[in-house]
Amino acid sequence: MTDFKPTLSVITVVYNNVRDIDRTMLSVLNQTYPRIEYIIVDGLSTDGTLEIINRYKNRIAKLISEKDEGIYDAMNKGLAVATGDYVIFMNSGDEFYSPDTVAGVFATAPGADIYYGETEMIDDKGQSLGRRRHAAPKQFTWRSFKYGMSVSHQAIYIRRYLTKPYDPRYKLSADIDWILSAAKKAKKIVNVNGYVARYMVGGMSKTKHRESLTERFDIMKRYYGLVPTLLNHTVIAFNLGWYWVWHRRTND
Repeated sequence: MTDFKPTLSVITVVYNNVRDIDRTMLSVLNQTYPRIEYIIVDGLSTDGTLEIINRYKNRIAKLISEKDEGIYDAMNKGLAVATGDYVIFMNSGDEFYSPDTVAGVFATAPGADIYYGETEMIDDKGQSLGRRRHAAPKQFTWRSFKYGMSVSHQAIYIRRYLTKPYDPRYKLSADIDWILSAAKKAKKIVNVNGYVARYMVGGMSKTKHRESLTERFDIMKRYYGLVPTLLNHTVIAFNLGWYWVWHRRTND
């Protein structure tokens, strides 16, 4: 098991986020795991983000800085240049849970198609909001998203050859389709049984929540069928309402 040391491509997408980019980059660069290909895709930032990125340019495998057509277009640019055995996205504002996270993931079991774990939510000041509302399932399959996205994209390591480009028709929820597509092809999926990422709440899926939900429904309908998706969304709505009553936040 100690001989299993694949290369991990870590992709960070950023645009004008001078406040958080340093924290995200350091969480990647300070990993104890030696085989990391770090790729940053910047949307031609103008707020000082690029200056921070360039502080660490000798430790970055690839830097793309140019205009893009949105977050998934930028993420596709990162995928296109990645060469690692596995790929994970750690976008600006997010971070690995601890410096030994990646080493711990690959030490769990050799040769999985997908590794996944739990995610801690943080606010824009970096303060913990606890675990995501959706707990990571004990055994993850492509059917595990029927009641919501139970594994965040910051907490899932996927063999690169199982991935496809993000679908450009989706502007806010393409990560759900991307993970489900890979999971349907995966033969061995391993739960690392621990926290592997910190995710900062917010983003476009929050500010355009209705559009995000519409996209999510369309994706789930494609994978699970119309009637099951309608029934499953009744459960999703109930679970969300119950969580809100008790916590006064959604922690999605």
